[in-house]
Amino acid sequence: MIEGGTVDKVERGSIAEEVGLVPGDRLLSINGESFKDIIDYQYLCAEEELEVRVSKENDEELIIEIEKDYDEDLGLIFTYPTIDPLKKCCNNCIFCFVRQMPGGMRSSLYVKDDDYRLSFLYGNFITLTNLSQEDILKIESQHLSPLYISVHTTEPYLREKMMNCKNIIDVFPVLERFAKARIEMHGQIVLCTDINDKQHLDKTIGDLASLWPSFKSVAVVPVGLTRYREGLYPLRTVTSHESRSILFQLEKWQEKFKEIMGTNFVFPADEFFLKAGIEIPLDSYYEEYPQTENGVGLIRLFLNNLDKWDKRDLPSSINPPRTVSLVTGKLAKPYLMEMCNYFKSVKGLKFKIWEIENIFMGREVTVSGLVCGKDIIDTLSEEQIGDVLLIPDVMVKDRRHIFLDDFNKEELEDILQVKIKVLNSLLEGVKPEDLFNL
Repeated sequence: MIEGGTVDKVERGSIAEEVGLVPGDRLLSINGESFKDIIDYQYLCAEEELEVRVSKENDEELIIEIEKDYDEDLGLIFTYPTIDPLKKCCNNCIFCFVRQMPGGMRSSLYVKDDDYRLSFLYGNFITLTNLSQEDILKIESQHLSPLYISVHTTEPYLREKMMNCKNIIDVFPVLERFAKARIEMHGQIVLCTDINDKQHLDKTIGDLASLWPSFKSVAVVPVGLTRYREGLYPLRTVTSHESRSILFQLEKWQEKFKEIMGTNFVFPADEFFLKAGIEIPLDSYYEEYPQTENGVGLIRLFLNNLDKWDKRDLPSSINPPRTVSLVTGKLAKPYLMEMCNYFKSVKGLKFKIWEIENIFMGREVTVSGLVCGKDIIDTLSEEQIGDVLLIPDVMVKDRRHIFLDDFNKEELEDILQVKIKVLNSLLEGVKPEDLFNL
């Protein structure tokens, strides 16, 4: 096994740059101890005095002494985010989104990682199916907490069916072991109609609640389906009636948990409320918002930030007149309309909301985060867009603002001939004037 890690980038102004580390260097040991992954590296780098052994690209080895503040970062980015190669997913889940995507999209979307280190560092959800005993011991001994776990069901035969993996381990004993070691965990259940719902959902929720307080929260998320499912397990999206039934089922659990544990513990994704036509709960419902990455409470956060705006700060009019367009998926449209109504009193300011039908991924995909650049182009290419087009940040990634289908912001600006601004989808740090100032 190769120890240490190869440097990909050195951050400007960092300690690493000051001591002369450059891309291509390989860190072999820190204070005489070798390391094989990012967890070991961070643990060793926590000291104030470091002796770093480095191999340069010409095979010259150096010893570099570093003095720094406790826990101060060196400013190194390695070739792999985990230093050693990612642990890949060994499952073939019947609901796997990666298997439902066409070619030609962002390359990172095709990577099926299932790495406990990324769960600890970045909150990625993992299945635990590829853990070795060595991995389990490391999680316990280094107390890698919190972890985010894709549970889906605690029934072994059903989990094997859903994950389509013959060598799958019984997940619940592992969760019990982590709970005993006081590892904080958060779980998700991707709900597949007629498979892990109803009584199966009740059993999973009850089992996970038995591990509280180590197991902190559970998110129930509707399965996401695209039109690229030929040859895959037959699944269907949840209906409005089923969404209401699921919310009622979870509400019964929440009432019980609130009385016994003082927490709702289990949280439905926003999509259930939207499909059921039920008003989004108040802020207190989401407690500390432990499951926002699963789409739980995002609309409430949006509404909370919208409520902070003061209409007294708005101008009575703007001159010259201005037209602002916004793009959205079907489910979020009513809330964007509520935001646009805030500006009704401003003369000369007009808003247009464009609901983008997801032809690229499939019409059943109605969330804004899965809208592709091509569908925006096809919808707006013959329309009067106005002076600026606002796009929520959940549709794009990184500084180039790349859409799922690899179009980027600049390409859309060129094709549509309009200035595009990327807007924080939760309105965090957004002022009203940010929406119409060019």
